Amino acid sequence: MRVLNEAAQLGVMQVHLSGGEPGTRRDLVEIVASARTAGLYTNLITSGVGIGMGTMHDLTSAGLDHVQISIQDSDPISSDHISGYSGAFQRKIALATEVVRLGLPLTINAVVHRANIARIDQMVDLAVALQARRIEIAHVQYYGWALKNRSALMPSRDQVEQAVTRLDELRRTHTGRIVIDAVVPDYYARFPKPCVGGWGRRSLNVTPSGRVLPCHAAESIPGLEFWNVRDHSIGEIWASSPAFNAFRGTAFLPEPCASCERREIDFGGCRCQAFALTGDARATDPVCHLSPRHALVAELAAMREEAPYSYRRMGHASAAESATP
Repeated sequence: MRVLNEAAQLGVMQVHLSGGEPGTRRDLVEIVASARTAGLYTNLITSGVGIGMGTMHDLTSAGLDHVQISIQDSDPISSDHISGYSGAFQRKIALATEVVRLGLPLTINAVVHRANIARIDQMVDLAVALQARRIEIAHVQYYGWALKNRSALMPSRDQVEQAVTRLDELRRTHTGRIVIDAVVPDYYARFPKPCVGGWGRRSLNVTPSGRVLPCHAAESIPGLEFWNVRDHSIGEIWASSPAFNAFRGTAFLPEPCASCERREIDFGGCRCQAFALTGDARATDPVCHLSPRHALVAELAAMREEAPYSYRRMGHASAAESATP
């Protein structure tokens, strides 16, 4: 409650209750009520399998503003296989139906990769049928558990390009009915995306242990010092935490980023991805076609195999589900 109040005083406007799976928190309703009291807009980001109908009703009464539910496919059998949890698809659909019945705006997050990319049409149709106001076609971003499954999840360039073309057609078809957003996989982009809008510029993550991160994957970078809300206020952490200041701004950027006209747009790309691919968190994100390590991205994108998914056996989060922004 203290952290939420400090965040509001700092100027934060939205709180995203994410994870992992926020439905595992026994105090989730109290957290939502505290956020409402602090004047924050609350968005529940859930797999849909950890929230019961009674809890959903209590969350609504506590002041929840919005719900985002992830789906792994439009096909129930494929969806359950990808999630690694039998019955997950039906639980997601049931919760989405209840969210709309309770009058909350619903977003569907369609986690896309090689196994389901051919069914984007059907996933959009499903979101429309569920009366979602928005669907995000979120290609898997290869951090965390998805990185472990990269060769099994990576689509081909042709598949991605066909999907982008089809999305343009779907937007025209469903104009005024549903908003369709899309996140293209970094490995097929020409330029990198700014790391959460720029490292330490727009958002912060508070973990269950109280550590505050500039992005959800920041702990994958060794050597960073993360301050904890038990020891510092959110304002102090935002302004002075060594982790937040490590890659804030552009002073740390190497060439070609340092002299690039896009340096204030993408800030050299993702620090976690740069570290994962090069071993150096200060390096130019290899996704950028100007990076001296760009050939590595093309090489990794071409590595595909039909291998069983390696599941994270904590709770019910899946390889694909637990790895997207």
